[in-house]
This record gives sequence, structure tokens and C-alpha cells, in this order.
Amino acid sequence: APRLAAGAAPPQAASSDVATLATSLAARVPELLAFAGQTLVVKYGGHAMTDDALAESFYADVVLLRRLGVNVVIVHGGGPQISGMLKDLGVQSSFVDGRRVTDERTMEVVEMVLGGLVNNKLVNALSRAGGKAVGLTGHAAGVIGATRLEHWTTDASGGKVRADLGLVGEPTHVRPALLLDLVACGAIPVIAPIGVGVTDGQSYNINADTAAGAVAAALGAARLLLLTDVVGVLDRSGELMRSLCTDDVSRLVADGTISGGMIPKLETACDAVTAGVGASVILDGRVDHALLLSLLPGVGVGTTVGDTAAGRR
Repeated sequence: APRLAAGAAPPQAASSDVATLATSLAARVPELLAFAGQTLVVKYGGHAMTDDALAESFYADVVLLRRLGVNVVIVHGGGPQISGMLKDLGVQSSFVDGRRVTDERTMEVVEMVLGGLVNNKLVNALSRAGGKAVGLTGHAAGVIGATRLEHWTTDASGGKVRADLGLVGEPTHVRPALLLDLVACGAIPVIAPIGVGVTDGQSYNINADTAAGAVAAALGAARLLLLTDVVGVLDRSGELMRSLCTDDVSRLVADGTISGGMIPKLETACDAVTAGVGASVILDGRVDHALLLSLLPGVGVGTTVGDTAAGRR
């Protein structure tokens, strides 16, 4: 048995707070380790990216998960940063149904902000937190192929008309080889949602949620985590619905329970699940350490979308 050095004080019992923490870690770390070797695709944006304290906790969570053997791939937004740069440059910006009309001058700014300023900032921050991050856009090895998005909107008479959004695109395919190589060597890919035209090599501005969903499907991810600035999907009484299946989503959209900007997010979530992603989560990015909490049974934040009704609220 170990002996105390002469004159040494006997060890003190751990405080109740420390003991509680140790007990919690002993229970929770195995739950995180269940994702070791699996892939999480995270759409990063909103308050989680612009609030300094939330951003630091996000970087720490990503690095911790990577050290636990979980593959993390990040697809980031940057709408407010693009708007700020356009304003500084005196470039007018307009939107149709929440989508930025992107002419050639605006596309140049999108590439500069998303592929440059924002992407580099995230890579540097993750590196400072102890991670090995690699920044790229969809142009890198043709990772995200794209084509021009055909968008239909409603005119003043209630009819459907085609809206010209310019260089706004949608993914046609994702080539996962480069991403798989990066995660295999312990790196954290950080992707700006700029796609490359499959026939013309043109750059296209892709919605970050949509890009993340396509990447998650191509990688066969265990989770697609869409960070938002809302608590999740709410029912008619304003209560959070913690779990839904894809059939639920269709029904809730049809009866008007789900509306507005939540519809395209849930469409992305459902498309990913249908394509083989384990589950999608509409995640409240305003909650500290939301990324880790989303992986812990019983304490998750937001709404999880799966392909069956098992465990739904």
C-alpha cells in the first residue's frame, strides 16, 4: 500500500461539487465516445458564430470531439459579414424569399468574405483551440459541384413566377474523397459554401444549410447539426418538439404548424435523413456547449429529426 511521506498531511476528501463533476464525466464521456469513428457535419452560423463566448465554447467542443475520435466537418455561413462588406463597398443588396440575389460583383464579395475572411478566421480560431483545421471552398478538388438554382416566388396576384437570383446555386454532387482524406489524418475540414459549376466552372453562392446537408449525405454522417438562433421546432402551443420523424414534418408543414424560415431548414434535415444520415438536429446555437449537449441522451437541445417515429415527442 502507498505510504505518506513523513510529516505529509493526509489527502482531503473531494468536495461535493468536484465529486458530482467526476460522477457526471464518468457517465457522459462514454456517451460521447459512442460517436468515435463516426462523422458529424455541423452548419455553423448565427449567434454561435458572432457571440465571442459562444464561439469559444464551440471551438473547444469541436476540438474535444476530435480528440475523442469523432470526425467533425464544419460548413459555415456568413450572411451578416457579407452584408457588412457589401455596405462598406457601396454595393446594393437585395433578397427574394430570404435568398440574396447574387450578381457577379456580389459573387466576388461572397467569395472574398466566405472563402477568405470568415473561413480563415474559423481555421485560425480552431487552431488556437488545439485543433488541426483546414479551410476550403467547394472549388477545392471540385468538392461541391453546383448548378444555378431555379427559384419560384409568388407575385402580387398570388401566381407563381420564376425569380432570377443570379449566381445562387444548389449542389449537384459532393465528392467526398478529399474530405475523407482530411479527417483520416485528424484534420477538421472547414468549408465555405461556394460551389463550382459542373459545366462552366462558375462560382455559385449556396445556402449554408443546403450545402451542409449535401455534405452530410455524401459522407454518410451520423448527425447533421444545423445551428440556429431558435430553440427548435415548436408546436401550436409554443412548446418545443424534441423529436420528429420525416412524416411528422410533412404533416406539420401541411397544417401550418411549421411555417416561414423553418420550412427550408426542415426540408434540408429531412432530405439528409432520407439520403442516409443518422439524424438531423435543428440546434439552438445560443446555448453554451450546444454541440456537446446535442449528443447526450436526455439533455439535448433543439429538435431531432429521424426517419422513424421512435422516441418522438
